[in-house]
Amino acid sequence: MKATRQLHDLGQSLWLDNITRTLLDDGTLARYINEDSITGLTSNPSIFDKAIGDGDAYDAGIHAKTLAGLAGEKLFVELALEDLRRAADLFAPVYRRTDGVDGWVSMEVSPLLAADTAGSIAAARQIHAAGKRDNLFVKIPGTPEGVGAIEESIFLGIPINVTLLFSCAQYEASAEAYLRGIERRIEAGLDPHVRSVASLFVSRWDVAANEQLPEAMHNQLGVAVARQAYRAYRQLLASPRWMKLAAAGAQPQRLLWASTGTKDPNASDTLYVSTLAAPNTINTMPEKTLHAFAEHGQLDGVMPLDGGDADAVVQKIGQAGVDVDALAGKLQRDGAEAFVKSWKQLLQRIADKAAALGDKGQGPAMS
Repeated sequence: MKATRQLHDLGQSLWLDNITRTLLDDGTLARYINEDSITGLTSNPSIFDKAIGDGDAYDAGIHAKTLAGLAGEKLFVELALEDLRRAADLFAPVYRRTDGVDGWVSMEVSPLLAADTAGSIAAARQIHAAGKRDNLFVKIPGTPEGVGAIEESIFLGIPINVTLLFSCAQYEASAEAYLRGIERRIEAGLDPHVRSVASLFVSRWDVAANEQLPEAMHNQLGVAVARQAYRAYRQLLASPRWMKLAAAGAQPQRLLWASTGTKDPNASDTLYVSTLAAPNTINTMPEKTLHAFAEHGQLDGVMPLDGGDADAVVQKIGQAGVDVDALAGKLQRDGAEAFVKSWKQLLQRIADKAAALGDKGQGPAMS
């Protein structure tokens, strides 16, 4: 049995951390669904920036939308949603079979709104309406300003993927926002059945911490923080507060492992898959990691409900000189800034392509 199937049977969803028009056009995504147990996918500005810049697959679409009067952010959102609707349709059987637990795709609000609560809410409403798919998550970063947008969006009935979470405390703040949104819906007599996931970024911890640590302590912090978050997640699901909401028809905000591609060439290329196996969670992984795990991945057991040695590992790393709490805030800020950079680069790339295609009169795919 493939290792990917073993994870699926364990109760963990495997999502692809990528989307390109080529993946859709050549049947690769459909193959991942059929052969590698992929049941959803995520996207972000960096992924689309690379996808659009890597070839001419989007040229015809950019040219046509430019002729229709679109530009900038509006053009990109339409371009991205075309891909995501197609992917959502491929995952629709999974979505129906699991009653909405699985089979999702995700579209991010503009990273420029990371510190703008009202703007994030407005963008979430717009993307949700334009997406026209029940299995489309809107991604909102779990920044301090994003927490309010998450709560309000959930109250409005918009499925939310909380992104850019790094620490257990950041995860708990997003979970609290989800709970408040659901509680407000119940108080207002609205259906509490609004889905959400909370995406905890893992490998970036080790990229940042390794340079401050002796080699024997490399690549331990990310998994330890993930274990702390998993413990908090399971404790929340066992709490009287959640039990009350579940009895009213609410669905859990599932914990998702993001940034699971190994960055250290000296570490296993499946490190953040084999060590993060846990029921009722999601692992969203880049294609390289998916291929590696499908080919030679092995499970290292299931994550302990009590966090195992997570606290001891975090304490040891703190004693070695890494300020874990400060690093959590820095990672979130740096992540938001990186997405802003990708966003601006993406919009400039689209503008440059639109101008070049306009000079030619038409895109290559339309000639």
